[in-house]
Amino acid sequence: MKHVSVTSSNIVSIGYDEGLQTLEVTFRGGETYAYSRVPASEYAALMAAASHGKYLNSYIKPRFAATKL
Repeated sequence: MKHVSVTSSNIVSIGYDEGLQTLEVTFRGGETYAYSRVPASEYAALMAAASHGKYLNSYIKPRFAATKL
């Protein structure tokens, strides 16, 4: 999955596979998590957010299951 670098104090990059509806987030500590069943609209909102970390914490983490890769 291709990741896009983002400007964030906690996130290095974000990737998304629309077919699988899988969102991957790589954090500054080196960990990568895959979030399942994330609609494309949520990925778009995350990428457009003023703060990727705040959006992730408020809207993605509480609603979508994550697996550490």
